Amino acid sequence: MKELYELHAELCKVFSNPTRLEILNLLRDKEMSVTELIEKTRLSQANISQHLAIMKYKGIVSSNREGKNIYYKLVNPKIVKAFDIIREVLAEKLMKNEKMVKNLR
Repeated sequence: MKELYELHAELCKVFSNPTRLEILNLLRDKEMSVTELIEKTRLSQANISQHLAIMKYKGIVSSNREGKNIYYKLVNPKIVKAFDIIREVLAEKLMKNEKMVKNLR
């Protein structure tokens, strides 16, 4: 069981970076090329490639080369479900905080 907790912690470390979360969200529905990810995030090719390499090493994404382009996709769509649940919890927390601030005024 301890090994499972260690794997879980390692996976969570991958998603402790906002850029990797953005990439995850972009890949939620479709495979995308590095070029498309650069255009969507407005980050450098080196930056995107570094984050994708980390995600690939941890088994979050896989890649496929077609000519000069490399396409990435999520290995397991269940990752998106976990991502969405965490975002929902955070959105609820933000709304609750906003209500508390309004009540204080």
